[in-house]
Amino acid sequence: MEEAQARSAAEALLNEHKTGAQFKAFDAGTGLASMADAYDIQDKYVALLRPGKGEPVGYKVGLTSKTMQTFCGIDHPIGGVVLAKRVHQSGATMRRGDYGRLGLEFEIAVLIKSDIPAAAQTPAAIAPHVDGVCAAIEVVDDRAADYSNLDVRSLVADNSWNAGIVLSNFAAQWPDLESMLGKATKDGAPIGEGYGRDILGHPFNSVAWLNAQLASRGGGLRKGQVVMTGSVMKTVFPTEPAAYRFEFEGLGAVDVRVA
Repeated sequence: MEEAQARSAAEALLNEHKTGAQFKAFDAGTGLASMADAYDIQDKYVALLRPGKGEPVGYKVGLTSKTMQTFCGIDHPIGGVVLAKRVHQSGATMRRGDYGRLGLEFEIAVLIKSDIPAAAQTPAAIAPHVDGVCAAIEVVDDRAADYSNLDVRSLVADNSWNAGIVLSNFAAQWPDLESMLGKATKDGAPIGEGYGRDILGHPFNSVAWLNAQLASRGGGLRKGQVVMTGSVMKTVFPTEPAAYRFEFEGLGAVDVRVA
């Protein structure tokens, strides 16, 4: 996509967020014709966010579980950028009024220990480059999207809806991630669960996918970055003040309060 086209589309996105417009697909006139175009727009959109939201500190991978792919009607992962001022620690409060529509996704986050080469394509190859893992919640803003007819390219252009992340403490040693069960609760009542293997078979497969995606655009995962590997269960959209917790066996828990 031509740079001017990508910039214009990104500016339109920024304006939609400022005015509270409902999420909608880009029309044909924007020139958005491929996933590469979508990431071109995302790059420009993230650049516009940086003055207020800080520098990139990591990434999110979305649609890594069959549950989420079915929910969105999209059959492959997508990536987005996490900015510094959107990183929160366990116990943070999110206000519904700050978002078009607030969603919570329940995940495993990975802290990168060393730059990952493009050749690392398996969990075993990724593991030496991981400094720690933790239970995490992604904050998404889908702006009341219509899930019956989602356009994945427009979704990716909109930074794959990332609006923040909430992290527990990273563990330098972790149990078998494939068999690990994560359980989500709302005010102490169960609302969903999923296993580590629900994330592309293993959360490190999500990291490998992202690293390959970044490499295809001349980048890669670097030391100190955080990767949100994808939700093990369907997105939850809070409609009232409540306390949410996501706990992984043997790994710990992360808490978010919604106001």
